[in-house]
Amino acid sequence: MHLPAVLSAVTAFGSLAAAVPLVGSRDSHLNTNDFPNPTTEQLQAIFKDADGKLGNAPPPTKLEPGTLTALQFIAFNEQFEVAFFSSFIHNVTNQVAGFEFENQKKKEELLDILKTVLAQEKLHAINAANTLKRFETFVPQPCQYRFPSTTTKQAIQLAEKFTALVLGTLQDVTFLAAKNGDAGTVRGVASSLGQEGEQEGFYRILLSKKPSEKPFLTTNVLPFAFSAVQQFVVPGSCPFPLENIKLPIFPVLDVLTGTGESAVDSRDQYLTFQTDLAGIEGAQKYYNGNGQGLYITYFSGQLVPFSVPIQNVKWTGQTIKFDALLPYVENQMDGLSIASLTTNNTFAAPGDVPNFTLAAPGLIQVADRTKAWDGV
Repeated sequence: MHLPAVLSAVTAFGSLAAAVPLVGSRDSHLNTNDFPNPTTEQLQAIFKDADGKLGNAPPPTKLEPGTLTALQFIAFNEQFEVAFFSSFIHNVTNQVAGFEFENQKKKEELLDILKTVLAQEKLHAINAANTLKRFETFVPQPCQYRFPSTTTKQAIQLAEKFTALVLGTLQDVTFLAAKNGDAGTVRGVASSLGQEGEQEGFYRILLSKKPSEKPFLTTNVLPFAFSAVQQFVVPGSCPFPLENIKLPIFPVLDVLTGTGESAVDSRDQYLTFQTDLAGIEGAQKYYNGNGQGLYITYFSGQLVPFSVPIQNVKWTGQTIKFDALLPYVENQMDGLSIASLTTNNTFAAPGDVPNFTLAAPGLIQVADRTKAWDGV
């Protein structure tokens, strides 16, 4: 398959069609296997579509509360991904405006890949849920979701962005499990991390990027990932209180600089950020100030978190808009970097950052363009 040609075969990139932005917990178009609670027969059908089965190793004998919270996030996030790929497949299959293909062979190739990915994401969610059930703890159920993508290219851009975030977050999951002495979960999480990496390379090739982004992918922390997914959840649609997952939810930090895929040039530059701090604990003392004592803190690769002061602060009510340096050259910030608005500028490790965070995450992707590769 000539991968970049999948995108070049798509028409109507600029369409403003609705593109099924809302997907419920039961997508009648695709979720015929009664996800997230399939019967034995239906689970076998998911195995076939996924090109593999769930692991059958004995379950861990104990898991610490922090590890169980991490697994709750995984279930929550994978349900979001199942909804996204269900919506994407529906739009391509039904030639929704913005998702049409002139080349039917390319359409079939993309659908075949996406259907495999969908089944694999279902198994990731089911695997996390099964572990939570064994320990008789809370298991998240699907919410309703909305997605901004109105073209095939936008959907692939979004998939590339949230998959990169997941790759960083699963690092945090494995770190926490190791810290808690919960080695029994690490092999499975690392296995799914590898699968997500394979996905990410595919999306990057479709977007004319090098498939491998960095030698050591950018890390992330669970609270930032949980906050990011909220952008796609219809408020009030989850059949459980979000507080059941013991992670904070921060207001999203919007990155106003860059293209529609949040890409910026590979150079030192000032970026513009914006966030609404209304009602955020610890933010009141900064209202209408000049930003003194506030910083943008970056995760990039496996570097220790580093911070820069904010400047050119403007307030509109309790919404703050400001600039901050992206120190690309010194830190070789290719690929994904994750920004947070913090009240501290010295951190020993990524896990220390949420305790001093007012808003996060802001996702920044330094442009990495290569010539489209059409196979051998």
